[in-house]
Amino acid sequence: MITKQDIVDKILVGHMEQPTATAEAFAPSNIALCKYWGKRDVELNLPVTSSLSISLGKLGSRCRLSFCNERDQVILNGEELANDSTFVVRLSQYLDLFRKEQHSRYRIETENTIPTAAGFASSASGFASIVIALNKLHGWNLPDQKLSILARLGSGSASRSLWQGFVEWHVGEDDEQGMDSFAEPLQASTWPELKIGLLVLEAGEKEIGSRAAMHRTVETSQLYKSWPEKVNQDMAKLKQAIATKDFDHLGATAESNALTMHATMMAAQPPVLYWLPQSVTTMKKVWQCRHEGLPLYFTMDAGPNIKLLFLEKDKSTIINKFPSLVIA
Repeated sequence: MITKQDIVDKILVGHMEQPTATAEAFAPSNIALCKYWGKRDVELNLPVTSSLSISLGKLGSRCRLSFCNERDQVILNGEELANDSTFVVRLSQYLDLFRKEQHSRYRIETENTIPTAAGFASSASGFASIVIALNKLHGWNLPDQKLSILARLGSGSASRSLWQGFVEWHVGEDDEQGMDSFAEPLQASTWPELKIGLLVLEAGEKEIGSRAAMHRTVETSQLYKSWPEKVNQDMAKLKQAIATKDFDHLGATAESNALTMHATMMAAQPPVLYWLPQSVTTMKKVWQCRHEGLPLYFTMDAGPNIKLLFLEKDKSTIINKFPSLVIA
């Protein structure tokens, strides 16, 4: 069985180290318009399908990385975390992949400008920023494709958080090593008029993490068997909508994709339901806005919070209707 360590060793072979004292990096969070939900290889974070996302600009994670002695030190938003916290354990296990010496340790100072573990893809931007910082700290000079693969090993969605704009994560066909499963930005796909707004309905940590929810859905949901075909259809629709700047086509497809993903979760055993009463109220409000002629759509990741999709020309109207909206 191929392991994460095998992939890291393969990528780093031949890359001479030219370490620096410290390195800093920023990576944007991303919102999937066509979702990543399901792994065909849990160890390597290989997805069942491709996915397509859009970045959140200045909203994401900034990481400052340096070497230290004795143990890893993790400071999140100015607070040092306990060694046995879930985040530190997961991060240290990931950093184990890159240690050249048994006692090599890191000091990681990271700041999230979005809620952590609340369905805003903070792990995606977090691991992506760490990979970029590792590349600078060690002086590997790796190409973006390899950095995307390394980020994927930490968090699948992190493979898409190396860039701004629209990004596609290719499912790949290499089931043994997964070296063709990486993300890259869509070419010639700028759309300045397209806006994303975040509605933070619950900023606390989710009761069930995305990894556990994803695994439960794949293993127990009878609806999941139709998910790959849904993704194939939606990927084609979204690319066409982006190419032609067809906002209604993009919004309708993204909203449908998100609702279908959540439907597969609800059909799991036991069911996974991230929605809160405020989530449903907000969805109904969006639908009412559309009924009244306002072009507005939503998407949701694995959490209760909602992201609105709209155009620049309607921004003031949207803000009046949703005063707590955070514009990305």
